[in-house]
Amino acid sequence: MEIRDIRAVLFDMDGTLVDSDAVVDRSWSRWATEYGLVPAEVLAVAHGNPAVATVAQFLPDASPAERATAGARVLDLEVSDVEGVVAKPGAVQLIATLDRIGLPWAVYTSAPAQLAKVRLSASGIAPSVLVTVDDVSRGKPDPEGYLRAAELLGVPATECLVVEDTVVGLTAGQAAGALTAGLKGIAADIELPDLLKLDALFQGLE
Repeated sequence: MEIRDIRAVLFDMDGTLVDSDAVVDRSWSRWATEYGLVPAEVLAVAHGNPAVATVAQFLPDASPAERATAGARVLDLEVSDVEGVVAKPGAVQLIATLDRIGLPWAVYTSAPAQLAKVRLSASGIAPSVLVTVDDVSRGKPDPEGYLRAAELLGVPATECLVVEDTVVGLTAGQAAGALTAGLKGIAADIELPDLLKLDALFQGLE
């Protein structure tokens, strides 16, 4: 399958459409310090992963209630911090191109809905379809979220392009059967230096 065959685009949020890396680093570093963990080790896992999975990995002996409290703490840190949260270069232009050529698009993120809405709003991005970790029983790398987003758009996942910036997210897109585009040097069907390149590819279809 090639770009010309794509009927919908499914985007990851953090690191793909939205530049929130600094906030993620600040929030998880503070959380790690509060819990007596090494921030660098936590950050190596936190990006792209559902928070519940990161918390579970680093607090394996905690009770369900303690993990819930830990998860609520990092969510509070992230929701209250939007400093530097902006659209990634090319994101707004790419979305405008997709709208112009009539290709539907959606966002599927490992973030909870509350956090996703805060960051998308800060970035000036308003998807008509937003699937968050709150909407799925299994987060990335499971394909459930991307399959759900495709279903809501009314397009088979096998006819969608998944755009991601992490291996865990890309794995979810591949498992859904979608064509994949990868940022930040991760291996994918289409490897992108930035979203401006993808925008150019879609503009070529006009």
